[in-house]
Order: sequence, then C-alpha cells, then structure tokens
Amino acid sequence: MSTPSAFPTTFIASGRQGPAARAATRSIQAATLILLLAAGIGPLYWMVKGAVSPPAQTVAHPLAVWPGQARFANFSTAFHELGIGHYLLNTLIVVSGSWAVQLFVSVTAGFALSVLRPRFGKVVYAMILATMFVPYTVNLVSLFLTIIDVPIIHVDLADTYWALWLPAGASAFTVLLAKQFFDSLPRELFDAAHVDGCSTRHLLTKIVLPMSRPVLAVISLLAVTHSWKEFVWPLVALTDPNKQPISVALSQLSGQAPQDQLIAAMVMAAAPPIVVFAVFQRQIVAGLGFTGVKG
Repeated sequence: MSTPSAFPTTFIASGRQGPAARAATRSIQAATLILLLAAGIGPLYWMVKGAVSPPAQTVAHPLAVWPGQARFANFSTAFHELGIGHYLLNTLIVVSGSWAVQLFVSVTAGFALSVLRPRFGKVVYAMILATMFVPYTVNLVSLFLTIIDVPIIHVDLADTYWALWLPAGASAFTVLLAKQFFDSLPRELFDAAHVDGCSTRHLLTKIVLPMSRPVLAVISLLAVTHSWKEFVWPLVALTDPNKQPISVALSQLSGQAPQDQLIAAMVMAAAPPIVVFAVFQRQIVAGLGFTGVKG
C-alpha cells in the first residue's frame, strides 16, 4: 500500500531537481525580487528625481528616468529658505522624548507583568490589550480634553511637547512585545537572583536589560518611526507653527512652496528613518525573531 503513495512523491522530488524546474524556480524568484525592489525603491527614486527636476519638466515628462538639468541646490534652498532645518530639529525633539517615554513604559510594564507578576497582573494585561481594539480617532477628543486639563494636577499641556511625549507611552503593542520577550527568558535566572538578594531594580538593570537588546531595538524603531510620521495628533496638540514637526510643516508648505523644493523637503523628511533602519537592521530583525513577530 505504501508503494503507490511513495511513487508520486519521488516523481515530484525528481522533477523539481531537473534543470527545467530549477530554471523556472529561479526565474520566478528573480521576477519576484525585481517586483519587490521596484515597489520599494521606485517611489523613493521618483521622489529624489522630482526633488532635482524643474517643475515644468516634471509635468511634461513625468516618466523620464532622470532630468536633463538636475537642480541639487533645491535641497539647500528647502533647508534654509523653507525652514526645513528648524522643523527637523522640532521633529528630533518630539521623537527623542516620545522614544524615551515609550521605551520606559514598555520595559517597566513588560517587566512587571512578566517577571514580577503581581496579583492582578492578568487583569491589567487584559485591559492594556483591550486598548488595541479601540480606533485611534476615537481617542482624539478624550485625549485633547485630558491634555488641556490634566486630572489631579490641573495643568494645561497644549502647545507643549509633553502633549506628544506622554501619550506616546500608552502603546499596548510595545508592552506586548516587551512582555513576550521577557517571558522567553529563563525563570531560573530570576529565582537565583532573588536567592542571592538581588533587588528588583538591580534585577531589571543588571540582568534583564543587558539580555534584552534585540527587543529594545525593535521597540525603539517602532517608537521612532511612529513618532516621526505622526500627523493628526501633532496638528491638534501643537498650534504654534514654531513648535510643529516636519510632518505638519510639510502640509502647511504644500500650498506656497515650489513643487521641486517641496519634494526636496519630503526627501529630507523621509531620509532619517530609512538611515536608522539601515544602520540597525541586524538588531531589528533579530528582535523580531525573538518576539515572534513575523511579516
């Protein structure tokens, strides 16, 4: 009874090893890789081309591979005359504070839920996960009412960077990532540390954090990219143009700046997150593998 079932398997395996099958497989892989590269790099290349192309040439020949007269001075003009340098500095301030708050909250919350395991930890964890199912736009009104009159201390945080930094810590997804990673660490290590008299603070700073570099890289990337591209909440919370980040400033400049200079500003706004990922991609991929996040 096993011979008929083994024959198709052997036949298929031998067919896959044939020259024609290998050539077809490699062709499909190459075509897929080319399509993925075109889908990923194509928009970036078009943006760079549009930044150095005269507006008239962009409209007349939108599919041209490269402009006849490239204007690389558009980057300098956009940086100085459009104030992109100032807006990038504002964005750096927003991203730095949001990253610090989100990393602190995610690590401490994940550590408490995974390692310390308080009595009502499962209830708190379920409440944190429940916030992931609430649409972001639903929270805007309540969040705005909170920052203009913070409960208990009654402080108005509108038009301050604290209005962007503090809400960044309320990220259930990064708390989930931190908890999953801490769950994968050996419990025997924590028990041995407690037996040796290690305090909770030293357990976190001396044992857990040095072993958590991969997940810290992933949380940092998520915090930086989300804060860098955030548009709606900074537009609502910061009404002072001198404090607005680059994402809000680009929308304000779209109606008054020349097209080529505006696209040059977009290139400068998109470059930092790409550079961060390119530099730390090894740690990020390793962290995604440890936390079980795929795709």
